[in-house]
Amino acid sequence: MTDDKKPRERVYSETEIAEKLSAELPHWRYENGWIRRKYKTHGWKSTLMVINTVGHLAEAAWHHPDLKASYAWVEVLLQNHAAKGITDKDFELAKKIESVVHWQPGKEAGSLEGTPQTDQRFAYVKYDD
Repeated sequence: MTDDKKPRERVYSETEIAEKLSAELPHWRYENGWIRRKYKTHGWKSTLMVINTVGHLAEAAWHHPDLKASYAWVEVLLQNHAAKGITDKDFELAKKIESVVHWQPGKEAGSLEGTPQTDQRFAYVKYDD
């Protein structure tokens, strides 16, 4: 008979969380047991696109964030519920969310231009540059 129980995941201390966020996810913060990040958008359509993007990544990773949203922002909150704290799963999903939501094709070589920054009708995410 095999034991299907996985070993308990490592939960980071508040000091370790602060160090990892500072080094790897500077726009994220730790508050009330969650690592969190607010993404500013240009309106409701963009907000929904960010929510759907986060939802897709989270479902694919089988790690489910809490979300808060309003007309022009989305806040992502991550915590490993099973481990009752912040684990590698939270940091890894945060990095993936960050890389996808803030991807700007116009800033890299290639034929993808990205959304026009000069015409607010097409504005999407308010990038951190």
